[in-house]
Amino acid sequence: MTGATESIKQPRATAGSWYEFATRHRASIVAAVILIFPLVMPFTALAVNILIYGLYAVGFNLVFGYLGLLSFGHAALFGTGAYLCGIAIVHFGWPWYAAIAAGIAGGLLMASLIGVLAIRTRGIYFAMVTMALSQCIYYLFYQAVDLTGGENGLRGINVRTIDLFGLRLDFINPMIRYYVIAAFVIAAFFVMSRILASPFGAVIEAVRENEMRARASGYDVTKTRLLTFVLSGGFCGLAGALQALHLSIVPIEILHYETSGLVVMIALLGGMGTFFGPMIGAAVFLVLENVVSVWTVHWQLIVGAIFIACVLFFPAGIWGTLIARGRR
Repeated sequence: MTGATESIKQPRATAGSWYEFATRHRASIVAAVILIFPLVMPFTALAVNILIYGLYAVGFNLVFGYLGLLSFGHAALFGTGAYLCGIAIVHFGWPWYAAIAAGIAGGLLMASLIGVLAIRTRGIYFAMVTMALSQCIYYLFYQAVDLTGGENGLRGINVRTIDLFGLRLDFINPMIRYYVIAAFVIAAFFVMSRILASPFGAVIEAVRENEMRARASGYDVTKTRLLTFVLSGGFCGLAGALQALHLSIVPIEILHYETSGLVVMIALLGGMGTFFGPMIGAAVFLVLENVVSVWTVHWQLIVGAIFIACVLFFPAGIWGTLIARGRR
C-alpha cells in the first residue's frame, strides 16, 4: 500500500518541481521564448505587435490581476507614453532613447494623476472613474492639435537607425526592429519579476486577498494601491513609446476607451494574475484577428465567439487554467 501511494504521489511532486522551476526562472523563460518568437510567426510585424500589446497587458495585469482593481482607463497610460515619445522626436528632435524615457515618464505621471483621483474608490466605481478620466485625457490630446495632430494623429516619428554603443542598427529592417523592441520588453519582464518577488509584491497580493487584514497588519493600503497603479503606468508608458517607434505615427484612437477594453480582453484571455498570461493572451487575440480577418470582414464576430468559448472552458484564462490543471 505504501509503494502504491508513493507511485501515485510521484507525478505530483514532479509537476510541482517543474512549476517551482518555471516560477523561479520565469523571466528567463519569457526571454528565451521572445528570442525565438519571430521564427514561428507568419510575419515579423505581427510578432512586434504581440510584444507591444503583451507588455501593455503586463502593466495592466499588475493592477487587475495582482492588485484586484479593474481599470477601464489604461488607454490613457498607453496613449500618453506613445504621444510623449512621438512629441519628443517630432517637435523637439530628441534621440530615440530619450524619447522612450519621455514615454515612460509620461505613463508614470499620468498614472499618478489618475491614481490620486481614483484610487480611493472600489469595484465598479473605480472602473467608471478611471474610464471617465481616460476620456478626459482623450479629448485633451484631441484638442491639442499643434502638438498631437488632433484627429489625424501625430505623424513623422521617423527613426531609421539606432545608435547603440558605436553600432548603427538599421531600424527599418523588420528583424532588427523586432529585437530592439524585444530587448526593452525582456528588460521590462525582468523588472516585473523582481517587483512580484519582492516584499512589496507580497503586500500587493495581500491587499488583493484581504484588504482589512492587510491594513490590520500595518500596511498602508491606499499608498500600496497608488504605487502599484503608478508602476503599472510605467510599463504601459514604455509599451506606448515602443508602439510609436514601431508605427512611426500615433493615432488618436490609441487613447480611446476601446483600447482600454482591448487590454481587459487580453488579460482575461491569457489569465489575470499570472506572469505568462498577458503575453499569451496578446498572442492568441492578435493571431486570431490577423487570421480571421483574411477570411471575412466580420472577424470581430468570430473572435468574440471564440473569446466567449475561452471564458467558458478556461475560466481562469488559457494560461491560468493550464497552471491549475497542471498542479493537480
